[in-house]
Amino acid sequence: MDITYVTLGNGYMYLVAIIDLYSRFIVGWSLSNTMTAEWCKACVMEAIAAYGEPDIINTDQGSQFTSHIFTTLFDEIKTELSMDGKGRWIDNVFIERFWRNIKYEKIYLEPSEDGIELYGKIKWYMEFYNTRRPHQSLGYNKSEQVYAKAA
Repeated sequence: MDITYVTLGNGYMYLVAIIDLYSRFIVGWSLSNTMTAEWCKACVMEAIAAYGEPDIINTDQGSQFTSHIFTTLFDEIKTELSMDGKGRWIDNVFIERFWRNIKYEKIYLEPSEDGIELYGKIKWYMEFYNTRRPHQSLGYNKSEQVYAKAA
């Protein structure tokens, strides 16, 4: 799980996503104009409602993920919370690669002027990425197929 910023007209918004490491399937995402712990927690809860609880969720040590609001969620559910060590960029390499993909394949090619337009483009790309985009690391299978087989 990670957060990135996305350019928008004269400003930017924030995008959070949760990726299944095995299948590269995006199980949850959300777009916001603020970066809060409540927002991150809501994204986790929506992903769990849609796909069930994972064994582990890994994040970096950003303030949203280390906050009491976010960390206490993991006292209430079975999922373990794992955080990257300081300077351990490689721990987040899969979601970082996804950020590169969505930005270079969609967002930079089709700049958005407002949040509604940006949301629609991100929603389209998430569906494309999960269901139609083949992944070399998955033997050119699609994330949804690999995720469904593993579930």
